Amino acid sequence: MRIGFDAKRAFHNFRGLGNYSRTLLDGLSKYFPENEYFLFTPPFKDERAIAFMRTHAALKVVAPEGILKTVPSLWRSVLLANELKHRDLDIYHGLSHELPPFFHMRTKCVVTMHDLIFIRYPEFFPWIDRKIYLRKFNHAVNRADIVLAICEQTKCDLIDLLKTPEKKIVVAYQSCDPIFYADYSSAENKEVVRRYGVQNDFILSVGALEERKNQLGLIEAFKSLREDLDLVFVGKGKDYKKLMQAKLHAYGLEKRTHFLENLQHQELPHFYQAAALLAYPSFFEGFGLPIVEALFSGCPVVTSEGSCFPEAGGPKTLYINPNKADDLAQAMQRVLSNAELRQEMIQNGRDYVQRFHQAKTTQHLMGLYRGVGLRAGVTSSLSLNSN
Repeated sequence: MRIGFDAKRAFHNFRGLGNYSRTLLDGLSKYFPENEYFLFTPPFKDERAIAFMRTHAALKVVAPEGILKTVPSLWRSVLLANELKHRDLDIYHGLSHELPPFFHMRTKCVVTMHDLIFIRYPEFFPWIDRKIYLRKFNHAVNRADIVLAICEQTKCDLIDLLKTPEKKIVVAYQSCDPIFYADYSSAENKEVVRRYGVQNDFILSVGALEERKNQLGLIEAFKSLREDLDLVFVGKGKDYKKLMQAKLHAYGLEKRTHFLENLQHQELPHFYQAAALLAYPSFFEGFGLPIVEALFSGCPVVTSEGSCFPEAGGPKTLYINPNKADDLAQAMQRVLSNAELRQEMIQNGRDYVQRFHQAKTTQHLMGLYRGVGLRAGVTSSLSLNSN
């Protein structure tokens, strides 16, 4: 098959949506190399994006040329449909909520919908952004032949909030980067975290520093834990980070707290494996990928109840009310003080998280492509390549 992708975020986003795109493309090129994959993206210069393409040379990048390089938004929003028409694609997959406008060909379309947070929590988004998102999301789910929801929560939201026909929606879980599957020695892990100034045992928090992620609630809970324990935040932030720093100062916790904004991606598994636990008290997520990364890494997780969190975390993760710092503090203390519980959480978490292994999620995705392709008269092998 000839499959095209909206790959903008694969090359321009190095958070959740970009990680989703790169992991999906990596899995397809690894397990199903017999297909042709076309990645449509504005020009990119980031060294991380260039490095991704160096290791995935079989993927074909399609970017605007000539004068269109100077107006990539015009190319992507208006002219991309015509570009796709000339590529003779069997399937086009919008990897993050979007399909090109003016795209009325018979090419089968798939779109991944990660969440509808802008509708659930409008206070976190500017008015104009909400209007743009609503228009794009409605167009995407109406045009798509299959809508991929990354969890059951998102499927329910698509039905309830966008009135998407249930028969169009398939839950297709995402995986995480395979670098989180490897086990490293304790010495290796300590060497990496100490390079960043972390000398003590620590609680780990991974994610952008923003109100929805509830890091202020984590700080409130952390202040009651033992004094030889540090708190490590991996993620970037601006105004909300200032609020966090003010709270840390008020509690006298600055020396026990580390903000790592430029941690190398390949070093993150060492932090998961060295951490006492991952604290993820977010109010709402599309999926909560750090939970999956932590479970693959053998790191016990304390996260929020409801939403998508039980899907990502499984039965042995500890769930708390994110509005109650005392609940979070008590749950973290349980993990810290009970070695038997901690080991049980690690083992059960590793067993549960195998359902999100890249091999399984990729095979499921290819099955969906094949089903769409067959309706369009396309045939493709479904055997999982072992390379």
